Amino acid sequence: MTPAASTLPIDTFLPYMRDVVRCEQSLHELHLMWRMIESSAKMNCPLEARSILPTMAATRAGFKRLEQELVASLVGEKVANVLDAIGTKAQYVIDIVVRNLYERTADVGFLARDRELCAFVAGLQDDAGRIRERLCAYRSKYTVYDEIVLLDLQGNVLVHVNEYAPIEGSVDPLVAQTLATDGFVETFRASDLRPGQTQALIYSRRILHPDTGAVVGLLCLSFDFAAELAGIFRSHRDPEGRANMLLLDADNRVIASADPDWIPLGVQVPVNPSGEPRLRVHGGREYLVRTLAAEGYQGYQGPAGWQGQVMIPVDLAFSAGNRQPLEDLEPALASGLLSHASSFSPPLYEIMRATETIRRVVWNGQVVSAGQDGGHLKLKSILEQISETGARSNELFSQSISDLYETVLESNLHNAESVAHLLVDLLDRNLYERANDCRWWALTPELRAALATAPGEPVPDMKPILDYINQLYTVYSRLFVYDCDGRILASSHPEQPGLPGDSVVGQHLDAETLGAVLQLRSEQSYHVTPFEGSLLSGGVPSYTYHAAIRDPAQSGRVLGGIGICFDAERELAAMLHGSLGQQSGVTAFYIDRQARILSSTDAARPVGSRLDIDADLLALKTGDSVARIMVHDGHYAILGCSAGQGYREFKVSDGYAEEVLALVFTPLGEVRERSSALHPALAGALTEAATEGGREYATFFAGDSLLALDASHVLEALPASELTPMSVGGHPCRIGMLLPHGEALASQFVWVFDLGRLLHGQASTIHSSSQVIIVRHAGQTLGLLIDELHGVPEFSERQIQPLPLGRAAEDARLVRRLIRADNGRVLIQLLEVEPLLQALLNRPAVAAEALPVEVLPID
Repeated sequence: MTPAASTLPIDTFLPYMRDVVRCEQSLHELHLMWRMIESSAKMNCPLEARSILPTMAATRAGFKRLEQELVASLVGEKVANVLDAIGTKAQYVIDIVVRNLYERTADVGFLARDRELCAFVAGLQDDAGRIRERLCAYRSKYTVYDEIVLLDLQGNVLVHVNEYAPIEGSVDPLVAQTLATDGFVETFRASDLRPGQTQALIYSRRILHPDTGAVVGLLCLSFDFAAELAGIFRSHRDPEGRANMLLLDADNRVIASADPDWIPLGVQVPVNPSGEPRLRVHGGREYLVRTLAAEGYQGYQGPAGWQGQVMIPVDLAFSAGNRQPLEDLEPALASGLLSHASSFSPPLYEIMRATETIRRVVWNGQVVSAGQDGGHLKLKSILEQISETGARSNELFSQSISDLYETVLESNLHNAESVAHLLVDLLDRNLYERANDCRWWALTPELRAALATAPGEPVPDMKPILDYINQLYTVYSRLFVYDCDGRILASSHPEQPGLPGDSVVGQHLDAETLGAVLQLRSEQSYHVTPFEGSLLSGGVPSYTYHAAIRDPAQSGRVLGGIGICFDAERELAAMLHGSLGQQSGVTAFYIDRQARILSSTDAARPVGSRLDIDADLLALKTGDSVARIMVHDGHYAILGCSAGQGYREFKVSDGYAEEVLALVFTPLGEVRERSSALHPALAGALTEAATEGGREYATFFAGDSLLALDASHVLEALPASELTPMSVGGHPCRIGMLLPHGEALASQFVWVFDLGRLLHGQASTIHSSSQVIIVRHAGQTLGLLIDELHGVPEFSERQIQPLPLGRAAEDARLVRRLIRADNGRVLIQLLEVEPLLQALLNRPAVAAEALPVEVLPID
C-alpha cells in the first residue's frame, strides 16, 4: 500500500529516484508549456480557440495538480514496494527460524522421556558407552544439533557427544532452572556447556526416574544456530548484496547477520516494526528498515522478543533490478496488462490519463482548424507548438511511464519468486524432520523388544507409545508398527471405518512397501511411499515415512518396521496459506514434475488434478526459481515458480529423491481482447503523412483498424469516461448518451454508438485510451466510441483510391475508399459519413466490410 503523501518526506527520497525526477521535470515542462500556449491562444486567436480553451485550461490545472500530487504518489509507491519486499524477507527470517525451533521443543520433550536415557541418569544402568552411542545415533539423524549432553542434579556431565569440545560439568543457571521447570527451557547466550562459543541456543528438559518419577537430571540439546542461520541467509538474502538480513533479540541487538562484516553481531540497530516510510540511520548511513516479529507456529512464538529485520541503504534501494519485464512481453500482452494500470498502479494510470488528455486536446484543435484560413492558421500554429513541444516532453513522459511500469512489475515478479522459493524451502525443512522421526522412533527400545518377542508369546501393547508420540508430534495422522510379514500390530488412531473391526490393526502393508523396508541397509536408511492415498492414510493422498525396526540382539536382522503418515492435506495447505498471508486473489500450489497437484489454495483445482503450465517450468533445475508474466484463468498474472533443493542431507545426499515445485499466481486483471501492437509504429509514420495540400482527415483506431473521417464532419473528441450507459432498445450498437462540450451543442445530449461492434461484430471494451468522437452531417449528430485517437493529417486526392471490390451494394458499404499513407506503406480505411449515419440512425446495421490495417513491406 502506498504510504500517505502527508506522512512521506518526499524530498528525502526523491534524489535517489532518477526515473521519478525525470517524470517531475516532464510534468513541470508540460505545465509551463500549457501556460504559454493558453496565453498565446487567448491573445492571438481567442475566437478560433474558444472551443479548446476550456480543455486547455483544465489540462493546465490538471498538470499543476499532477506536478504536486503525482510525484508524491510515485515516490510513495516506490518506497512502499521496497518496504514490502524487505518486509517479506524479514518475515521469512523469523518465521523459518520459529518453525525450525518448534521442532526442537518437541524433540527435547520426547528424548527426555526416553526410557534408556532415564534409566542411565537414574543410575539403574551404568553403560556410558552404550548411552553415548545412542545419543550419537540421534544426532546422526537430527543433524541440526551440534551437542547433546546428559547432566546429573549437580550439573556434572554424565555423557555428551561432541568430542571436539570436552566438558565435565556446568554451573550455568539453566541447570537449576531446568530442574525446577515442568517443561522445556530455552536458553540463548554464552554457556559453559558450549565452551568457546559467544552464543549458544540450548533446549533443556529435566529427566525423571523411570519408576518413581523423581527428578534425577537433565537433557540439553544444543542447536547448531550459526550454521542454520547461515543457510537461511544463503538461500533467501538479496543476491545483489544490496540489503542485509538480520535476526535481532528483544533488545534490538544483532544475533545473526547475513553479512557480519557489514553489520556485526552484538551491535544495536534501529528498528521499524510499524513499517513507516522513514529512514533510519546506522553507522552514519541512512537505511530503509523493516522489522517483523514471528507470526507463531502451532502456538509457539519462538524465543521471547526475537525479530527478523532487513536493512537496505536508501542510495541502493531504488536501483533498477536485473529484469526488464516489458522487453520480454509480446506487445499485445503488454498493452492489455497496461490497461489495468488503474488497479495495480494508480500513479501509472494518472500519467496515462494525462498523456491521453494531451493527445485529445491536440486532436480537437486540429479538427477545429481543419480547412480554415485566417485566425485558424494562427490556431494551427499554436497546435503545432503543442504537438512539437508535447512530442519532446512526451519522450520523457513515456520513459517515466515505462520506468514506473517496470518498477511495479519488477516488484510483483520479485515477490512471487520469493514466495515460491519460501514455499519449497518450508516443505523441504518440514519433510526433513519426518525422515528423522521415523528413523529415530524405529530405534525405540520398547518397540524393538516387542517385535523381538518369541513366537507364541504375547506381544506387548505398543499403542500407548505410539499415542504418546502422536500427541507430541501432531503433524501425523497415524503411526503404526508392523512385523516382517507386513501385518500391522499397533497403531495410533487405529479407527478406520469400512475395515474388519473398523481398525487398521491386523491389516497388511502392501507388498511393494514392505519389500522396500525389509531391504533398508541400515538405521540411517528410510523409505517414503509415493504421494497417493492408501489404506493407512485414510485414502487421502500423502507421504508415509517408513524405517526398519531391527532386532536388539542382532542389529542386522529386520523384525518389521514403523510407518508414520504425514498429514499432508492439513500441513501442506497450512504452508501455502501461511505464506500467502492476506494477499487477495493470489493462489499457490505444490506440484510434482508431472504437474500433478499435491496441495492447492484454488478450490477449482483439487489435489490429484493436473495444473496446465509450461513444460520448461516442469523442467526447472533443482534449486532454481523464476518469475514471469503470463495469462492464467483468463487473467494477466505474475507467476513465481521454484524447484526444491532439499535441506541439509535430506534429498541431497541421503538417496531420497521426490522433486516438488511451488507455484504462486498473482492476478493483475482480466484479459482484454485488444491489441495495440500496430499502433506505435503507425503513429510515428502518419504524423509525417501530410502531403502537398489536400483535405484533412480525422484518423483513429477501432480495434486494430486504422480509420479516417473527413474532418469537416467531426466536431470534437471526448473521453469515453463521460459516457452515460443507457439501454432502451433500438440499434444494437447504441450504448449510451453523452453531452458534447462544443458551444453549438452544449445543451443537447447525443446518442453514442459502438463503432467497433458495427464494423467487427464484437462489443468494444472501454479503457483508458477510449474516446467518443462527435460526428455531424446534414443536421444529424451522433457519437462514435473508438479505441484511440491518432491525428488529423492532410491527404491529396491522388492518395485516395476506390476499394478494389465489385460495385454490388456499393451504396450500403461504409468503406468505399482507401487512403494510401506514408508512401503507400500504410492503408487507411475511409469511412463514408452519410452511409454511416444512415446505418446508425435511420435503419438496421450495415454488414461489416471493413478491412484490417495493412502495413506493406518497405522496398
